[in-house]
This record gives sequence, C-alpha cells and structure tokens, in this order.
Amino acid sequence: MADHQEASVTLPSEPGSVSSARRYVANVLAEWGLPADAEIADTVRLIVSELATNAVQHTFGQSPTFTVDVQLDRDEQLRIGVTDSHPRWPQRLPAAVQQDNGRGMVIIRWLTAECGGRLSVAPTAEGGKTVWIALPWPAAVES
Repeated sequence: MADHQEASVTLPSEPGSVSSARRYVANVLAEWGLPADAEIADTVRLIVSELATNAVQHTFGQSPTFTVDVQLDRDEQLRIGVTDSHPRWPQRLPAAVQQDNGRGMVIIRWLTAECGGRLSVAPTAEGGKTVWIALPWPAAVES
C-alpha cells in the first residue's frame, strides 16, 4: 500500500448527508483493507455520524456544505476530518438531565480516546474549521 492515501467528499449541509458521509467513509476504509465487520469500523462510522451531524446542525445554515477528508499515513494512522465554513468552534455543553442534544463532542472524544486516538480542531484559511480525529490504523496490526 502507498505511504499516504487520501479521499475526500463534499456534501450539502442537510440531514440526509450524514448517512452519505458515513457510507462514503465506510467504503473508503473497506477499499483500504479495513473489514466492514471490524469493531473499529463501527466506531469510525459512529464518529463520522457525530461529526457530520455537528456540521449540519450547528452551523445554523451558514455553511452550505461540509467536506469529509480521509487520510491514511504509512499504514499506521487514520485521520478523518470534517470541515465546515462556520467560524464557531465546537463547544462542550454541560450535561443536563433534560437535554436531548449537545453531547456529540463528548461522544467523539470518548470514542476517539477509547481507540487510542486523539481529537483536534484546526482553523481553515476561509474562516471555518476542521474537526480531526486521528486513530491507529488497525488493518496493519491484524495482517
């Protein structure tokens, strides 16, 4: 496999795009050798769903699209980023008993850490941001 692989898709910021983003990433990872039934594959799909949902729900119509970038470096590290053009960075909201939403970043952080990865947020040149997760690539370990 190549030292570095990349894939990217840009989708409209609408609810139906969340499942499209999840499917896209799952297909890319399968092409790169990650079995669809691997435990980490389920975790990645959930993380992508949460990141895409945040890009749709929390940009308040100010980001007409969002982009999902998938990168694999030297068969060692998987990076997935979701970029939108809204300037507000994700915020951890206090957990409230009556609260129905706002826990996405907590879920993403926990799942990422549980897999031995890390989460970061980076500004874009256009004034938006990319929320990145970096995880160890399990397919190389399983080989």
